[in-house]
Amino acid sequence: MKELPSPTQPLMQLLESPLRRRPQVAPPPVRRAEAAPVLEVVWARHQDEVRAAQRLRWRVFVDEMGASLPPTPLLGANHDIDRFDAHCEHLLVRLPGQAGRPSEVIGTYRVLTPAAAQRAGGLYSDSEFDLAPLAAWRPRMVELGRACVHPEHRTGAVIMALWAELAAFMARNHLEAMIGCASVTMNDGGHHAASLWTRLQASHLAEPAFRLSPRLPLPVEQLDTTLEAEPPALLKGYLRCGARILGAPAWDPDFNTADLPVMLRLADLPERYRRHFLGA
Repeated sequence: MKELPSPTQPLMQLLESPLRRRPQVAPPPVRRAEAAPVLEVVWARHQDEVRAAQRLRWRVFVDEMGASLPPTPLLGANHDIDRFDAHCEHLLVRLPGQAGRPSEVIGTYRVLTPAAAQRAGGLYSDSEFDLAPLAAWRPRMVELGRACVHPEHRTGAVIMALWAELAAFMARNHLEAMIGCASVTMNDGGHHAASLWTRLQASHLAEPAFRLSPRLPLPVEQLDTTLEAEPPALLKGYLRCGARILGAPAWDPDFNTADLPVMLRLADLPERYRRHFLGA
């Protein structure tokens, strides 16, 4: 929000004669723009930091979006945890603690590197798609997942902070591509997701050599594909950065989403994003 100028002498006061001047009402206080919060971008190094990310994920995916996830033994029903978490690097954006308050995780991604994917027995995306066409890319490709931002901090600053560190991570480790599932809600039964896929395959579909097949396809042919469907904010950001859709959406019953396979190669970053994220 832009800062408003200080109020000047009221217009009516200038136009009225001093003898006919009406009682003046004090103008409302001017609302000043609040300073942007200081953000701390870190990689989780301790289990409690990972747990904070998992609690944020539960709040967004379950409490807000309605995902149906099982409670975690010992931790209860407020942590989103699966078998890949132990193999992933967890990137966090935090509000630093102050006045006796601990820091708060307000944004997160998890990153599965090629070496970690081997230890995990594959990628999360393997469960949703046949990734055989990407076999040659696996040694140079990371999987991004579980991206979310606290609902009170969705101004763009958090996701940009996450992306900047992800790009630096890719450069430091000589990695060339990112893959992940971009989720589209199915609260309307899937019509929005089917319409979005119909629109995006005409403009952002990858070349045939990269096309993936979903293991549990969204039944697009049974859905309305004529809606004016806009991509979710995160997917829209990926597409602006040069990402391509690798094929038709899979249906994820647990999260009640249609998942589009997305790949972003650093070589495809537009120049302005390359300068912003990589300084090149």
